[in-house]
Amino acid sequence: MKTKRHGAVVGLIAAGALLLTACGSDNNTPGAGGTSPNASAPGVDVECGGKAKLNAEGSSAQKNAIDTFIQAYQQKCAGADLAYNPSGSGGGVKNFNAGQVDFGGTDSPLSKDKGEVEAAAKRCATNPAWHLPLVFGPVAVGFKLDGVQDLVLNGEVTAKIFNGAVKKWNDPAIAALNSGATLPDKDIKVVYRSDESGTTDNFQKYLKIASKGAWTQGDGKQFKGGVGEGKEKSAGVAQAAASVDGAVTYVELSFAQDNKLSIAKIDAGQGAVELTSETVGKAIDGAKIKGEGNDLVLDLDSIYGTTTAGAYPLLLATYEIVCSKGYDADTAKAVKAFLTVAATDGQAGLADAGYAPVPKAFQDKLLTAIKAIA
Repeated sequence: MKTKRHGAVVGLIAAGALLLTACGSDNNTPGAGGTSPNASAPGVDVECGGKAKLNAEGSSAQKNAIDTFIQAYQQKCAGADLAYNPSGSGGGVKNFNAGQVDFGGTDSPLSKDKGEVEAAAKRCATNPAWHLPLVFGPVAVGFKLDGVQDLVLNGEVTAKIFNGAVKKWNDPAIAALNSGATLPDKDIKVVYRSDESGTTDNFQKYLKIASKGAWTQGDGKQFKGGVGEGKEKSAGVAQAAASVDGAVTYVELSFAQDNKLSIAKIDAGQGAVELTSETVGKAIDGAKIKGEGNDLVLDLDSIYGTTTAGAYPLLLATYEIVCSKGYDADTAKAVKAFLTVAATDGQAGLADAGYAPVPKAFQDKLLTAIKAIA
């Protein structure tokens, strides 16, 4: 995820066209279901003060979002600051549990089997740590195919493309989802992340859940499809896909936009769904929580396997790991102030950084949890 976006997308916003999530606006008109992003929360008080400079560390995927939150925090609370080290999820969890940072950022929940849950509770003076999913990034299935810009895929066909079972763009499985389209008799050229990636992990989890058994390769941060050409980093896969006719990849939305890739719609059984602010909001809004109380660990099955009409299911969620209790008074006050700003005013800037602002209903859950931190 990155801050630079393609100028044509900005033009779409100005024209009032359908908004791609990474180019959303806090002026969106809520849909009938009330799932459009709500970038601010009128009436929410922020009690500034406490520790002047917070420290946090972790997921690099949310680095630009944290930078956006810091700017909003400094504007809301004069003299306040936060330093964030994007060392990766592992570093965030390790150093939060060691008491080296005030909160940690991670792409995956704390692991009970690895002892992370127990270590976090010890760090929090025998109180449980909570997961607060403040940052959501949509993942695009981006492609370059001369003569074709509008394409529909589903979980099963996407899985078969990325494990090599579907090899041609005019394969009957693709054609069945794109009635009336002229699809070329051209080889599909898969481009995947060759380095370890949280995007790869989440994409493969999506395929495992949404493919009706077509994806048997499992998940994890290394791509396991066994086909295609590997490139490092999000920029690498997007640039490689953009340079070859017939290419397809999975990548954070802003990179697909910057490299002018076409973006597939996803049909989860209720019709083709375009990646827009409203469709991403519906997926987040419908997410189930499997954590207890204010521990907002997401049930990924409820997102990746959604059959909600109009919901775009392919997302990357990252958490802030915080102590429910156990902070000293100054740290608790500052942590709550920062997170409150992040969940409200900070959401207004996420679109420019390539993320999806949280919808109102989910924002309320976050604010309830933040308020309860002690």
